[in-house]
Amino acid sequence: MTTFFDARETRDPAERERDLLMRLPGLIAAAMKAPGWKRHLAGVDPASITSREALAKLPVLRKSELSALEKAEPPFAGLTPEPVSSYARLSMSPGPIFQPELPGPDPWRAARGLFAAGVRKGDIVLNTFAYHLTPGGFMLDLAARALECPVIAAGPGNTEQQLLVIEHLKPVVYTGTPDFLKILRDAWVAAGKGEFPIRKAVLSGAAFPPSLQAEVRSWGIDAYQLYAAGDLGLVAYETPAREGMVVNEDVLLEIVRPGTGDPVPDGEVGEVVVTSFDHKRPWIRLALGDLSAVMPGRSPCGRTNVRIKGWMGRADQTTKVKGMFVRPEQIADIARRHPELTRLRLVVTRDGEVDRMTLKAETAAQDRASAEKIAATLQAVTKLKGEVELVPPGSLPNDGKVIADERSYK
Repeated sequence: MTTFFDARETRDPAERERDLLMRLPGLIAAAMKAPGWKRHLAGVDPASITSREALAKLPVLRKSELSALEKAEPPFAGLTPEPVSSYARLSMSPGPIFQPELPGPDPWRAARGLFAAGVRKGDIVLNTFAYHLTPGGFMLDLAARALECPVIAAGPGNTEQQLLVIEHLKPVVYTGTPDFLKILRDAWVAAGKGEFPIRKAVLSGAAFPPSLQAEVRSWGIDAYQLYAAGDLGLVAYETPAREGMVVNEDVLLEIVRPGTGDPVPDGEVGEVVVTSFDHKRPWIRLALGDLSAVMPGRSPCGRTNVRIKGWMGRADQTTKVKGMFVRPEQIADIARRHPELTRLRLVVTRDGEVDRMTLKAETAAQDRASAEKIAATLQAVTKLKGEVELVPPGSLPNDGKVIADERSYK
């Protein structure tokens, strides 16, 4: 059985990096034909963006901003260089955020993830991702069909009908959320229908905790996770190595400090930022709002692209303190004003019925004068008074959190 989807998966990493960087100027030039990108990248010379360092100087575009941008400039915030009529399918995700689907057999580049999960030509796929308005159902449907797999367009819910379909058509692959897989399998067992035919599962869209992973394995189902976004398709996918997720081809991924566009060192937790190379639907430094971290080394499966740890939480940690919003961008501003600080974490608690915030700051300097200066900056930036606790470098958790809301209202 062929191990890899294509030869690109095993390229020398330096070759892949050169290829991506060589394509950046053309991507940016194509994007700037769209009015939204032209405004967002005003003053940028596409020919000058030929390195990760140059790319990192471009502004991020936050996914959380897309809904407002689209409302102001429908249908796609001026971020598509092609007319609406040139796209194959139009959809909507919660937000709402509207997405055009590119023409072609695998427009979301998700077939690679299914292949890594062991899905092969002829496997019958039960696709339970939603087809109604959202892109998820079609994303996996088209990917499976690109592998020449028959697809049951099931969508979510309708458990009794799904059991009938499974019993009659005997699909061997399930695509959908982890929790709905458990619902289907539990209902199958409760109905006394014998051996469950599903043997492979490709999961996304919800948490897949270790306890449920163990339960799925006990059923004899080989399950893999995908990390995808409705805006740009497959970002990364799990492989038989079971060591993190391999970044998809044609994706340039960065991990940045939450609230900024500044890349963090490999291994540090930060926000996922993606540049993808579809000229008809370009994305340049789209900040997805998810936390992850780059893993060292190569995957034992033989794929050579960068690996990430998978989904590690949300990067948008905005919270309200004493009626005022405090945002990760403000904590990043404090860090810029005090370069002697290596990592910051604003901890919000309750003292009786009063909000309290403490800025924990990693620094080699442990003197009172430094703490007082940082406290003054904290107040100037947030318009709120807070305490400052200086801690040794390396003592704060590497979890990507810059604001930790620990308040309890019991």
